[in-house]
Amino acid sequence: MKRMKRLIPAIAVILGWASAAWALQPAPLTTLRAIHALTNAEAGHGLPVVFEATVTYLKKARNILFVQHDGAGIYVFPPADTPAALVPGDRVLVRGKTAPSFHPIVWGETVTLLRHSEVPKPVSATFDDLIHNRFDALLVTVRGVVRSADKAESYSDTDAGSLWVLTEGGYIWVSADRFTAEKREALLDSEVEITGVEGGQFDGKMQNHGVHLHVFSPAYVKVLKHAAASPWSLPHTPMGEVITGYHVTDRTQRVLVHGTITYYHPGTSVVLQDGDRSLWISTLTLDPLLVGDVVDATGFPESHNGFLALAHGEIQDSHVHASIVPLPTNSKELITSSHIIDLVSIEAQVLSAARGATQDEYGLIADGQLFNAIYRHPPEGLQLPPMKQIPLGSKVRVSGICINEDPIPFSEQVAFDILMRSFDDIEVVGNPSPINTGNLIALVGLLLFAVLAIGARGWLIERKVRRQTAALARFEQRRSSILEDINGSRPLAEIVEEITELASFKLLGAPCWCQIADRARLGNYPPEPTSLRILHQEIPAHSGPPLGSIFAAFKPSTRPLAIESEALSMAVGLITLAIETRRLYSDLLHRSEFDLLTDMHNRFSLEKQIDTLIEKARENACIFGLIYVDLDRFKQVNDIYGHHVGDLYLQEAARRMKQQLRSHDLLARLGGDEFAVLLPMVRNRAGVEEIAQRLEHCFDTPLVLDENILQGSASFGIALYPEDSATTDGILNAADAAMYTVKNRKRQVEVNLI
Repeated sequence: MKRMKRLIPAIAVILGWASAAWALQPAPLTTLRAIHALTNAEAGHGLPVVFEATVTYLKKARNILFVQHDGAGIYVFPPADTPAALVPGDRVLVRGKTAPSFHPIVWGETVTLLRHSEVPKPVSATFDDLIHNRFDALLVTVRGVVRSADKAESYSDTDAGSLWVLTEGGYIWVSADRFTAEKREALLDSEVEITGVEGGQFDGKMQNHGVHLHVFSPAYVKVLKHAAASPWSLPHTPMGEVITGYHVTDRTQRVLVHGTITYYHPGTSVVLQDGDRSLWISTLTLDPLLVGDVVDATGFPESHNGFLALAHGEIQDSHVHASIVPLPTNSKELITSSHIIDLVSIEAQVLSAARGATQDEYGLIADGQLFNAIYRHPPEGLQLPPMKQIPLGSKVRVSGICINEDPIPFSEQVAFDILMRSFDDIEVVGNPSPINTGNLIALVGLLLFAVLAIGARGWLIERKVRRQTAALARFEQRRSSILEDINGSRPLAEIVEEITELASFKLLGAPCWCQIADRARLGNYPPEPTSLRILHQEIPAHSGPPLGSIFAAFKPSTRPLAIESEALSMAVGLITLAIETRRLYSDLLHRSEFDLLTDMHNRFSLEKQIDTLIEKARENACIFGLIYVDLDRFKQVNDIYGHHVGDLYLQEAARRMKQQLRSHDLLARLGGDEFAVLLPMVRNRAGVEEIAQRLEHCFDTPLVLDENILQGSASFGIALYPEDSATTDGILNAADAAMYTVKNRKRQVEVNLI
């Protein structure tokens, strides 16, 4: 009894501690409205939630679950054990934690099916309601006309369709599940009433730039009025007259924003930043704006290549200066597109540097990620500063605007570049590594000198030592010569054969040869190797499969010696260095002169070829031609079908044009949708025009791209050397101007036809 009395105070203390600890745990949130009331900062603390709600949409393959209760909806990231058979109307119990996003969301830990109930009644919504996110994560009904209905990404559990629907106010993107090709095609040009969950379209910063509806099945799409006729029964329109069907009513409202200039390219663009938000503004202004000035900007909002932007911008400068310090970051953050249009800085190593006709580019690498630092040339009339010379291999810090190729928040890797404001945005922070070819050659030379000195001393001591030293000197001399050849222009096969001869010399004349993986056998291969003792070593690569193997043959009666493995190891090191050095040089050379998307020459390579042709033409009084090519309405292809189809379009256009050219003609991609064709062997302007006509007719056949059938066309401009210009820039500008004359003439014809 006394012992029990002594335990009572201790138990009371323990219970008090437990009660205090339990009191520190936040109570779970039990309603969707309570979760919606959180800020993103509060949701980021991972607050516990336990609530009942009704399923309105589920696609487990893409980790999408929307639930709704009492007029509030929310996105739930479903756990792996979420029942895949959930359908709209199922009542579920969700346990999890809050997380930040466009609005607070729930990171699900368990989703338990309770029963089936009625689907919540959808809210009738307009485009303005949806673009303002008034019904975020709620089941809504909207009316519109289906403009396109295509196959989207396919998953094992469903057919996925992608619909673009024109509503009173703008386009909305609809992800339609369980839609067969026949059902999608039947919707074209039909007036429909669509019921789905409003999810929004987001860029890398989780900023909304469009409307996205998630539709569970065809039952949620009601046809109000079928198309008057099948699209495939319409009368054919001549290709040159398709613009007659064009009509736009644009009621986009002008907006006013405030921020600090972080980038300015007169006549084209301004970038503003305010806190962690940035905005790209397309503008024709040539006012003397300064980076760091606080300004107001007005324009019309648009979604530009997957991120928010203003079009037709006008700028009002307050002349108040408040510079923004670049945000230090790294490639792992930039490839997520979470810093799209932000002013950032990153450290990287310089691989290449080139000045083009319109911009300068530094090829950089950081943490294995390749990207470019770009300085765009100022408009004509402003002085172009000399390109900043930075030794290749240097470590630099680059500042500028981060531009991503396709800034979406759900992609793990998105290509990026840095847009510099001036050459002050790139500074050297570390010199190139001292381990380079020149220093290695110098080191070998020092070693050779030491060997010769030792040999001279050994000559005075003993004749045998002199012979051994002389042989070693010859060996090192040949090895030094091989190292020089590796970094020169001597053919790789000759270098490998010389290395096998050096190994044979080391092994007192034993036959040595090398078998390069999937390639030639080089060296002294004996006529009957099966009767000999064969020793071989694999030639490893720094990454990837082995480069091959090296072999040596000895009489079967001889015993293995340590020098045999040493000689082959020496040869393996030299062959590895030779092959990988040549591959690295070839890869860097190819990347510097060829466009990675189309594998055609780039602008830098084209200008080099034109320079060379001008020199030859001056010596031999020859002429040559240049055709400037601009793909018509390529931006519409990207806007309507996406960048993947746009890339396929560029590749197919390049392939078709290449087929129309002669073997000595050169096709180059200048950037975007612009190409150029260099014709080194022409007799007159008529010969250039004939090739231009062939190029034009190569677009007569429609392009089939990922089940999309597109009609391509292009505008062409012709220039002749030296008739139109006798300089590289001059002939490029002449062809460009001729092309724009043709393009403007096309537009004028189209306007007159309307």
